[in-house]
Amino acid sequence: MDPTQPPLSLSTPSQNLIRLTIMRGITWTGFLIAVITGIELLDFKLDVLLVISTILSMAAFNVATWWRLGRNRPVTAREYTYHLLIEIAGLTLVFYLTGGATNPVVTYLLVPVTIAAATLRWRDALLIASVAVLAYLLLMFFYLPVPELSREVRGLPFNLHIIGMGLNFLLCTVLVTFFISKMALALRRRDLTLSRTREAALRNEQVIAVASQAAGTAHELGTPLSTIAVVLSEMRAELKEHPALLQDIDLIKRQVETCKAHLRALAASAERKADGIEQLDAAAWFGAVINRWLVMRHDVSYHFEVEKGRPPQIEVDTTLDQAVMNLLNNAADANPDNIELRLYWDDERVYFEIRDYGPGVPLEIADQLGETFVSTKSKGMGIGLFLTHSTLDRFGGGVSLYNHHGGGTLTEVSLPIAGGIQ
Repeated sequence: MDPTQPPLSLSTPSQNLIRLTIMRGITWTGFLIAVITGIELLDFKLDVLLVISTILSMAAFNVATWWRLGRNRPVTAREYTYHLLIEIAGLTLVFYLTGGATNPVVTYLLVPVTIAAATLRWRDALLIASVAVLAYLLLMFFYLPVPELSREVRGLPFNLHIIGMGLNFLLCTVLVTFFISKMALALRRRDLTLSRTREAALRNEQVIAVASQAAGTAHELGTPLSTIAVVLSEMRAELKEHPALLQDIDLIKRQVETCKAHLRALAASAERKADGIEQLDAAAWFGAVINRWLVMRHDVSYHFEVEKGRPPQIEVDTTLDQAVMNLLNNAADANPDNIELRLYWDDERVYFEIRDYGPGVPLEIADQLGETFVSTKSKGMGIGLFLTHSTLDRFGGGVSLYNHHGGGTLTEVSLPIAGGIQ
């Protein structure tokens, strides 16, 4: 990061001002109670009119701040700084009227300094600290004394000054803990948001790179596949008297046509806009994907179970089709026998489970699947899982892989329901 640039705010000035306003309300209410207690019960000799007027002025300012926060206008860092300066001015005035630096609560001036250090840029924080130090120095020389503060308390080994210091320490501890804990929470949320943003940006860059390579590969594969199709047609004409070979040729030809169809779909999807997304019946769509998968993987045996009831609608496109196909192929590659497929849903999401009886997912790579190019296969590159994860994430869904306690891998796909259950 460029050192000349200001650091990212831990939270917005609006949030900080809300917290400051809450703290101000607690603090000045406590001051009012302390002053009334001192006058009525402890016979303090104070300039009551000026002290009460100062406290009520700060209360009125706090009410005005709440009104300002309700306005549809952002709080700037400069405005927030002014609020802290006004807070210090109010504290300085009330301390001047109640003993100055001899007031046991005078160290409360550290609270706005702490808040400034946690929320403002260093120049503004330095300004707040300088003003607080200047206020304290002035209070050492200029103040209205309150001799009653040194009065001993009957039955206690210390005087009113020590009691006031203890109460002030308790108040400062509570308020600083409240504010700093809120700031720490905001910091953790900011870091989490930044981390997710960086991961999403990196994933998008990788997807774009893979897509560009796929587009070039699709173009290059078109000619070889057409050549293979022509050669297969010529071989079929020459081997009419060999039925067994004809079956193999027909199988290869179907696979070639499937490859060509996928390449055409890839080229078409590259030109398709966002309005290519459509809403379809979840059971019908997953059933269609499974049927297309069976054309390519005729060696698999499976069981497909669909929850009873009317299936909800989900948003799909061709990229989502390929994402689910990748997961089905992974299961078939692990073990093509007895693959269990299950579709069910709740009020918000649709779930599609794929259970295979292969070797399972190695624990050392389980947490990395889908995030980087990590594969569950010994010779795989992990591109399929990476693209699957990215596609499902784009649709607001997700994919999780588990090692089933009965052996094999359980893959769970989740997708949000489009508009709720119909």
